[in-house]
Amino acid sequence: MFAVVLVAPEIPPNTGNVIRLTANTATELHLVEPLGFRMDDRELKRAGLDYHEYARVRVHRDFAACRGALNDERARRYFALATTATHSLYDARFEPGDVLVFGCESRGLSDDALSQFAPENRLRIPMPSPLRSTRRGASRDSASRPDNAR
Repeated sequence: MFAVVLVAPEIPPNTGNVIRLTANTATELHLVEPLGFRMDDRELKRAGLDYHEYARVRVHRDFAACRGALNDERARRYFALATTATHSLYDARFEPGDVLVFGCESRGLSDDALSQFAPENRLRIPMPSPLRSTRRGASRDSASRPDNAR
């Protein structure tokens, strides 16, 4: 099973959409504080529709605690998705158990956080110029599709 990590998510509907996506793909979802909302936020629940009960969501105080929980069962491979990355998401060879890490909507992952990932594990989602971003939920959809596992 894959895992998706959202570091300091800010927008409740975006996270709700990711809850729905991870429920439908049997993917774990880990949220790293601080969260820009409460877990009982109306917009979060609305965007997640009725999938909250099917999603496996855990909240962690920081990325180190999240990583510790994810590695509790076995060591895993981690991939950071960032607009500054040079390797394409579509060139990565994912395996079951891999972890996809996304930063907050307004800033992405910090330089300090990105430094924890090997350069080949920093991925970008290719987009035609002059476009510079995609909806966060759509990004996770692209990255967590089971057919990306080889």
